[in-house]
Amino acid sequence: MAWDFETDPQFQELLDWADDFVRAEVEPLDLIWPHLQFTPLDDTRRAVIDPLKEQVRRKGLWATHLGPDLGGQGYGQLKLALLNEILGRSQWAPIIFGCQAPDTGNAEIIAHYGTPEQKERYLRPLLDGEVFSCYSMTEPQGGADPTQFKTSAVRDSDGVSWIINGHKFFSSNASTSSFLIVMVVTNPDVSPYQGMSMFLVPTDTPGVRIERNCGLYGESDGQGSHALIHYDNVRVPDSALLGGEGQAFAIAQTRLGGGRIHHAMRTIGLAQRALDMMCERALSRHTAGSLLADKQAVQGYIADSYAQLTQFRLLVLHTAWEIDKYNDYKLVRKDIAAVKAVMPTVLHDIAWRAMQVHGALGVTNEMPFLGMVTGAAVMGLADGPTEVHKTTVAKQVLRDYSASDDVWPTDWLPRKRAAAQAKYAEYLDLEVGNL
Repeated sequence: MAWDFETDPQFQELLDWADDFVRAEVEPLDLIWPHLQFTPLDDTRRAVIDPLKEQVRRKGLWATHLGPDLGGQGYGQLKLALLNEILGRSQWAPIIFGCQAPDTGNAEIIAHYGTPEQKERYLRPLLDGEVFSCYSMTEPQGGADPTQFKTSAVRDSDGVSWIINGHKFFSSNASTSSFLIVMVVTNPDVSPYQGMSMFLVPTDTPGVRIERNCGLYGESDGQGSHALIHYDNVRVPDSALLGGEGQAFAIAQTRLGGGRIHHAMRTIGLAQRALDMMCERALSRHTAGSLLADKQAVQGYIADSYAQLTQFRLLVLHTAWEIDKYNDYKLVRKDIAAVKAVMPTVLHDIAWRAMQVHGALGVTNEMPFLGMVTGAAVMGLADGPTEVHKTTVAKQVLRDYSASDDVWPTDWLPRKRAAAQAKYAEYLDLEVGNL
């Protein structure tokens, strides 16, 4: 029997180093260069960022989700989860450690399905941290439902290239990416599960037109990083096809399974940061005759937040352990969906309570809580809406059950009581006889 909730000492030393390093060296970047983590480095930022990345590499913590053949350590999802809890506190930390979304998921599918030429052209600079990428899937009308997608790619008459036409929406980081991974319909005459493909498209390909960049609530016009893209007769060669024609759904499951659990890992760190701030405030603020920490309502906030975060963390770690054990996202689909479904609520609730404990200061732009609340809303939609994930969980859970044989439930007490009485009838008769 092996139930162990301890981290091996050597890796714990690395986690302790990462925790100190992120607090001292990386979190300040969020304040001096906010919203620039996915922007190509200029000379000033490079002079700061590159040495920090080098420190991470020397510690063996660069791109730890990837195997040694791709420049990582192959630590697996469980160790990555423990590291991401630390990185989740900072916008810049995933960049410094080479494990930022969406690039981690994009790198994973190129590593799995890419040709040697594709890996050399797209994967290598991505792993080196020199370029950014964009996963261009969602559409204005179809949303996140691929069965409704209209963007298509048809073979050109030359027989060696494809022509892509259509619109994609909320393609994050497209404006600063070097290439896009585009999911399109290539055979409308079969099921979408067999008729869709993915293409690797350089962002500067003629016909790739970013019509606008949408910002999140609270961001100024022009600050947005989520693009509406018009693919207008975009010509790409056969060599741009990723994983083979009709393979988009299989590839998407590989990418989105990892992406969802990685979001959850980082959310743990962000929610913990909100809880830390709540507790500090409770111990620092004196009002109505006592500390906030002595008020039952605030104690309830802290207790609920601690329990909620601990439950979520254990679910995430167990799911990461399952991924490492089975090495197949399909076998862990239920728990990945469950993690994704509860994640927005956990972050929202803890951030909201922390904001409330901070009073008027909590709702200002001098504290990060409303940004966290907005982030929770985004997490409820990114990589599929919460409602879809709940449906997935329910369907997977119901597979282990069957309907009752008749009108009465299996645990209908009158029938169970009669069965129990029949089972022990001789002893019950003795009791009656001894009266």
